Amino acid sequence: MSSINITRILRCYKSVSYTCKHSVELVVLLAVERKLRISTSIYSHLLKRELHSSCTMGSSMAATSTLEKLKFDNKVLRSLPIDEEAENYTRQVPGACFSRVTPTPVENPKLVVFSKSALELLNVAEEEANTDKAAEYLSGNKLLPGSETAAHCYCGHQFGAFSGQLGDGCALYLGEVLNAAGERWEVQLKGAGMTPYSRQADGRKVLRSSVREFLCSEAMYHLGIPTTRAGTCITSDTAVMRDIFYNGNTIWEKATVILRIAPTFLRFGSFEIFKPTDEFTGRKGPSVGRNDILVKMLDYVIETFFPEIHKKQKGSQEDKYFQFFRDVVLLTARLVAQWQCVGFCHGVLNTDNMSIVGLTIDYGPFGFMDSYNPAHICNSSDEGGRYAFDKQPEICKWNLEKLAEAIQAALPLSKSNRLLPLFDFEFQQCYHAQMKKKFGLCKELPEDKALFQAFLDNMEATGADFTNSFRALSLLRLPGCAGYDQSKRDLMTQLLSQCLTLEELKKQYAPQMDPRQFAIFQSLLQSNPAMVEMLGVRRGLGTIEREMERMLKRRELEMSNAEKSASDREVWFGWVLKYAARLEKEVADTAQVEALNDQRVALMNGANPRFVLRNYMAQNAIDAAEDGDFSEVQRVLRLLEKPFSSSSSSSGDDDVEEACVLARPNSASPARVKDGDDDSHVSPEAEAAASDKKSSSTHGDRVRYDGKPPSGMKGLRVT
Repeated sequence: MSSINITRILRCYKSVSYTCKHSVELVVLLAVERKLRISTSIYSHLLKRELHSSCTMGSSMAATSTLEKLKFDNKVLRSLPIDEEAENYTRQVPGACFSRVTPTPVENPKLVVFSKSALELLNVAEEEANTDKAAEYLSGNKLLPGSETAAHCYCGHQFGAFSGQLGDGCALYLGEVLNAAGERWEVQLKGAGMTPYSRQADGRKVLRSSVREFLCSEAMYHLGIPTTRAGTCITSDTAVMRDIFYNGNTIWEKATVILRIAPTFLRFGSFEIFKPTDEFTGRKGPSVGRNDILVKMLDYVIETFFPEIHKKQKGSQEDKYFQFFRDVVLLTARLVAQWQCVGFCHGVLNTDNMSIVGLTIDYGPFGFMDSYNPAHICNSSDEGGRYAFDKQPEICKWNLEKLAEAIQAALPLSKSNRLLPLFDFEFQQCYHAQMKKKFGLCKELPEDKALFQAFLDNMEATGADFTNSFRALSLLRLPGCAGYDQSKRDLMTQLLSQCLTLEELKKQYAPQMDPRQFAIFQSLLQSNPAMVEMLGVRRGLGTIEREMERMLKRRELEMSNAEKSASDREVWFGWVLKYAARLEKEVADTAQVEALNDQRVALMNGANPRFVLRNYMAQNAIDAAEDGDFSEVQRVLRLLEKPFSSSSSSSGDDDVEEACVLARPNSASPARVKDGDDDSHVSPEAEAAASDKKSSSTHGDRVRYDGKPPSGMKGLRVT
């Protein structure tokens, strides 16, 4: 990379807001630390994407357009083949990437919530969003001038098995909007009715799943993590039937539509429509052998979203695809590294849920961890833990292997496989760089990795809250600062306050299989492992292994409450001393310790969020919305828009403090939760937790959204 490029990057960096800077600065620091190892192409692409996806737009993005005057330029429909069948019915769609479909209207659409910053990407003002006209357009009741509605055909490996054709079962492409800054944004309506890819579903989403996706899309954006955006959430009086717990007890719920915004919604699975018959599942993609379409799709993606590769192509087509796959590997590694640093668990990392441009996409049974557990499974359908928190990097790399297989007709596996080791290196580099920020470390020392791991191990052993424990680290002042000794005591107090009680920790590792069933399968595991899968334990061996791990954890917890408290104090005391010793090396040969401490705290508080979208927060908002009160959704959004805000009285974030304190204390009811692309739900065992929580929060007790979750609402999981 030339010095000119660095100068340009730094000039852009200085011109953007703090929200953007905390996201962009890691790109700059990483390239410097790696001696500018990243190519100009990927580096420029990273910066461009960060600025476009994670920054507040400036004056050139003034929100002045009306919905009727949006400038559509639907390039993807001009570039890729469209299904010749005009009738909308469930079918296989060979030889095409899109099918034209018209949205199905809803009754009496009404706005639940909108994101001002997301709509500004389209130059749409908030006054425009808050109108009856907008509700008609953004629910699909009326078509926006210039839009061309269509559904995308894709395939996917789901839970490790190839599922054949999937596609947009409830999402509709509206078109691509060119904004005043010349940026191209694809817009979608999710929940707008049936498509040829709806299979046995009705193409609708309900209020629960829509509120969760809307809030998490915006939460991730404000955390600085690449993501699709959510512009609006529109509910209606149209009723759809859902069987929440798949037990025959159906209920009627309100059809709801969200406006999704992204550079593109193409995914790894988009390239799997060419996959030959899978030897394990017997399924195949609908466009097997159509290498002409594969090349068209690759060329379209590279020209549109990786323009530096397209412009600088001097070698063969294979060389171009090689550079493209390399960039996708790096972007994916960096994305999952950021997930791991905020405790985000996606829940369904199938190949059809992996963005080709490195965005977080398709929010279903996701979850931000409460107490730290590396084996945390946020999706209660994932009994074997394939998509557990600590498995996410491994699974993302596996998905890249599937992408390499999908495009092998254009880029031989002998070449793409050479790039896969880059994933591990990029992940470790990005993860370590972000961890240094979270711990407030500038110098690079060999013992840092051990310090980081000891902190994680202590959180796991004590059941400490992931988000709040990291946020507490900035309490410890640098050695030599006024109040240093007291700050060590303050940090200890805060860390201990974030630990689970003995009973809460035991509940976290409670058995999830019937003891008799477990004994039978444990015996089979010894005598005939293949039989375990045949007898129907979902995800087979992984389920047994996870149950055995929980059993071992429970044995370690055979102690009294007093012993648990003493153990917590001992492990945290020892770690705080090590952390303090490490900070002494930070200030060696430094005279301006107080100034350095202020800079360090600002860096840490920009890397350790105060607010993330915990499941109980989302459910509070959902319960209120289902009662017709949308203010809780809007209140939670206000918090998520300022995840790094300070709690001090001088911070100026009075609106955040009000939203934090005035949270509805008694509303969350997991018995009503359901989310995801199949409107999945919080696991049935959470019903008892909800009852416990309500009984312990009566008489109008207030819940702060920056504290630990209420006792009964810890560890909610969605399926």
